[in-house]
Amino acid sequence: MGRLDGKTAFVTAGGAGIGGAVALAFAREGARVIATDRDAGTLEKVAEQLRGIGGDHETHVLDVTDHEGLREAAARHADVDTLFNCAGWVHEGMLETTSLADWDRSFAINVTGMFVLTQAFLPHFLGRGKGNVINVASVASSLKGVPNRLAYMTTKAAVIGFTKSIAFDYMSRGIRANAICPGSVDSPSLHDRANRTGDHDKAWAGFIARQPMGRMAQPDEMAHIAVYLASDESAYATGANFVVDGGITL
Repeated sequence: MGRLDGKTAFVTAGGAGIGGAVALAFAREGARVIATDRDAGTLEKVAEQLRGIGGDHETHVLDVTDHEGLREAAARHADVDTLFNCAGWVHEGMLETTSLADWDRSFAINVTGMFVLTQAFLPHFLGRGKGNVINVASVASSLKGVPNRLAYMTTKAAVIGFTKSIAFDYMSRGIRANAICPGSVDSPSLHDRANRTGDHDKAWAGFIARQPMGRMAQPDEMAHIAVYLASDESAYATGANFVVDGGITL
């Protein structure tokens, strides 16, 4: 018996990184998974792995800035009981170097899409008297300051507030909401950031040097927490920040 047998989970940014690892972990634990991502190529790789696991899984190309697309996806999947909001974008910049366009894009991807999709699933959750929302925030938020991440930190702090608000308002109606707050995770997006410096290996060594444990977190290590939060084992947990950062915030 899997820990998630009988559950249906909807995952954003499910084509790679944390979202991809979570989609596969959910499936291995018995959940029916609807994995979405804006990148059809990476999503197909996850689709192939889901087919290998077996089960009635689905994959769909979906951009979290497409609000109508988000609402339509929620309408088509009224049986979802676990929503894993993972889509995000890391903008690098301080107050003096962050444009309004970068600020708006950060909120559009990191916060507004999460709001629209969760709101769209809410009537299904309320109608069934149960629902589970798991949001990916970050330790770079209201939890810890990091350099050159104004818009990113602000949006991830907003995700924490968003999560706590849902948890507080709907705990008596069977709905839970929790946030996972990772530190640095070995993911395609982080490798892209290293490449943009012009010297990937040097940048990557710098990333690792900042980790108290001397290594980068792996996406599967975030997925283990997500499985716990999606399972009935965490039934009493709501409104919490699950910090998985290798000791960065100590």
